[in-house]
Amino acid sequence: MKKKAVILAGGKGTRLKPYSIVLPKPLVPIHEYPVLELIIRQLRYYDFIDITIAVNHMAELIMAYFGDGSKWGVKIEYSLEDIPLSTMGPLRLIKNLPDNFLIMNGDVITDLNLSSFYDKHISSGALFTIASHKRTIKSEYGVLNANELNKLIGFSEKPELKFLVSMGIYMANKKILGKIPEGVPFGFDHLMKKLLDDKENVIVYPFDGYWLDIGRPDDYSQAIDDFDSIKNVFFKD
Repeated sequence: MKKKAVILAGGKGTRLKPYSIVLPKPLVPIHEYPVLELIIRQLRYYDFIDITIAVNHMAELIMAYFGDGSKWGVKIEYSLEDIPLSTMGPLRLIKNLPDNFLIMNGDVITDLNLSSFYDKHISSGALFTIASHKRTIKSEYGVLNANELNKLIGFSEKPELKFLVSMGIYMANKKILGKIPEGVPFGFDHLMKKLLDDKENVIVYPFDGYWLDIGRPDDYSQAIDDFDSIKNVFFKD
């Protein structure tokens, strides 16, 4: 079965300044390779050869670099937003989506097995599947716990908080399109609230391997430092 992927690459990359002032975030390099090229190489390895890139900010640079995708053995089409539609809104502009398809942000570096992720979604019968990763945030402060009378009842010195976060990689059934309004910004957060309100079957797929969202400067620097140890993910035989 031919597998379909949608890459969300329309954002302005404001969190990644100053790196994203001259280039759109998906073209910011990890060593000599734009991050979006690494993603496309990874998709090709897992047989996602039908790719639509949703573009907006500096779209002409992305389209000029990747063309029709033949250089990487894939077929690339583009969906151009007239106005920014956030993360999920652009899906309404894409025609002829299959029953189930992969969605991923254009700034994700990971060694997630995309075929296994795809298969898990199909076998679960879920409307939407979210790849997830554990993040730990360490407070820089001593945290006070006070009661309603402002009496100290607890104290933690620089505690660590653990969260299960979205990796920016999803599998979706095309029925979600009916929950996304046309022509207005509609984000991942809006879709999650809608799916929860409608009591739809949404699956969280935990993953404990390598993952970085290079939209954050710290993670971008980390990806550059890690590249030699992870590049086999993108340059497979």
